[in-house]
Amino acid sequence: MAVFESTDRMYEVLGTLFRTLLKDPAAGPKFLESEIVIKFEISDPSGTIWLSRENGGEVICGSTNLKPTIEMILSGDSCHKFWLQELSMPVALAKGLIKAKGPMPKVIKLLPLLKPAYVAYPEIAKKFGIL
Repeated sequence: MAVFESTDRMYEVLGTLFRTLLKDPAAGPKFLESEIVIKFEISDPSGTIWLSRENGGEVICGSTNLKPTIEMILSGDSCHKFWLQELSMPVALAKGLIKAKGPMPKVIKLLPLLKPAYVAYPEIAKKFGIL
């Protein structure tokens, strides 16, 4: 059974994570400076989450007319394991568990921004009863 029971639940959990990341005093401004739009295309359950610089940084769950700079394609379970640091980006990319589209230098530039998300996600997962 998938870790996220529904698309709405996935949006709740991951939306909370990404909003937390955008509010982080170190990561938030660096993301805004990066001038990128990230699209997470998630399966099982199916959904799309966007991280945008619009309006001082926003998380959009569902469809939008934005053009992504970077697209990350992965399952809900792979996403959950990634944020728990049970799945590393190099291994996930090599095994095809995560597919990244877009300029790789920009993807690599974002890796330092992941640290606050790694810290926040276990607590968020506990709060939502999926850990």
